[in-house]
Amino acid sequence: MISSVRGTVLGVAGTTAVIEVGGLGLSINVTPQHALSLRIGTEATVRTALIVREDDLSLFGFQDADELMVFDLLRGTTGVGPKSAMGVLAAMTPSQISAAVASDDDAAFRKVSGIGPKTAKLIVVSLTGKIQAFASSAPAPRAATTVTESVLVALVGLGWSERVAAQAVDEALAEASADQAAADQPHTVQQLLRLTLSRLGPQSADPVGSSR
Repeated sequence: MISSVRGTVLGVAGTTAVIEVGGLGLSINVTPQHALSLRIGTEATVRTALIVREDDLSLFGFQDADELMVFDLLRGTTGVGPKSAMGVLAAMTPSQISAAVASDDDAAFRKVSGIGPKTAKLIVVSLTGKIQAFASSAPAPRAATTVTESVLVALVGLGWSERVAAQAVDEALAEASADQAAADQPHTVQQLLRLTLSRLGPQSADPVGSSR
């Protein structure tokens, strides 16, 4: 069992991170939020769960022990596989999951892509009584970064220098309406990232720290 990985981040694409450990590049499935926090060239420590199947070995990575605990609990629910469990963690923090279970709120889980009404109810029933101790000791939710900061982290992780990425984000924001720009969050992370990438172009990524 591989319970954690520590090494240099070699690449991040979508919800997959590649971390070098002992000369080997390990491909790890992570949530979108986790992917945005990883920067190419820096060292990262990731809690992991190794899922073994007949024809596949998959590593799933988490930012902390709480996420890993909830992932394992979710997988214990009938109809919830690793990818569905990651989908829940991508949409809800561990504390939000425990609160939904405590309040018997299966509607919160139905909002997650791929989770139907029956499975949502099963999640609540399955986790009731198992997640209460976690809920009482859960840390405060992590402070959310702004949309702009999240997009900058994503672009640097994809290989653009911070200077080039910041300039492109500023140009994308400048195209937004005055009212939206004043709020500093005219788009979701995905929307602003898409707009910025369209300005940078698909072939214009530079190695981190390179001059341009």
